[in-house]
Amino acid sequence: MNVPNDLFYTESHEWVRVEGENARIGITDHAQAELTDVVYVELPAVGAQVEARGQIAVVESVKAASDIYAPVKGEVLEVNEALSSNPALVNTDPFGEGWIFVLKLSSPEDVQQLKDAAAYRQAIG
Repeated sequence: MNVPNDLFYTESHEWVRVEGENARIGITDHAQAELTDVVYVELPAVGAQVEARGQIAVVESVKAASDIYAPVKGEVLEVNEALSSNPALVNTDPFGEGWIFVLKLSSPEDVQQLKDAAAYRQAIG
């Protein structure tokens, strides 16, 4: 499994890339492999206020539908519209073109409560 060292991770398999006061979020390589072929992504609404660990999006695959949770508190600034026409980007490039949304962080220090790459690797075995 690919687990980039420069990201933060959640127990529910979301990744977070801090970009100044914002956080770009997607699902991990481990999560997309478990889901198999992603066929639909329900994106959050731009402007939505979200609490940490609150359900924010849904990823559907040929196997299952999985809720996506906000790793931290914030406001949705941007969503990856490319997933509407090509949800498979979540499978083919989960840490790049397959990102799901961007949050404006309410409390940037909250990111420090998430797992680093080593802790996430240990969690997924």
